[in-house]
Amino acid sequence: MAARISLCPELCGLIGPPQTTDRFTVTGKNPGLQGVGDPLETRAEFLWMATALSDDIDVLAKAKRAIGGAYVSTENEPYMSEAQQDYFRKLLHAWKRSILEAAAGTLQQLQDGPIREPDLNDRASSETDWGIELRTRDRQRKLIAKIDSALRRIEEGEYGYCEVTGEPIGLGRLEARPIATMTVEAQEAHERREKISRDD
Repeated sequence: MAARISLCPELCGLIGPPQTTDRFTVTGKNPGLQGVGDPLETRAEFLWMATALSDDIDVLAKAKRAIGGAYVSTENEPYMSEAQQDYFRKLLHAWKRSILEAAAGTLQQLQDGPIREPDLNDRASSETDWGIELRTRDRQRKLIAKIDSALRRIEEGEYGYCEVTGEPIGLGRLEARPIATMTVEAQEAHERREKISRDD
């Protein structure tokens, strides 16, 4: 049984459908941590997931601020117009730049020296923090590949359309998750199929 982790509605609105791992689900419903398993392992996984999600959201928000905020379409503007493509191209480049800057900061901190905490508990805490930080950076490294793929789709004229159904993904979803490749419905169907195959 996976534990359910609740985040504030603002975070859940940005991450889209519930995010699930083997141990917990992040949703905007049912507050509290309910689950089974080693509480320390579950807590560490939760901290990592919460840190990763908030870090992704923070970096994306920073990128949006860097390019002047969210895109506001006009009433008669066609979907994925040149202006929309230009906005998402700038957003993706700014997001990638923000991720690379954060990674450079982490690398610099690692090069500054090893953890020198005299107390074993403090050292363990610092090592856990570094482990979470490095996992977050690894997640963001993978995110850069998805950003590059989205930039390629913009150049090829495929950006903004579902890779499964060919329907428009929608500006709201792309604003929240610029690397989205499927509509919400197609993504949910994909996750259900994935869950069923995992359960078999």
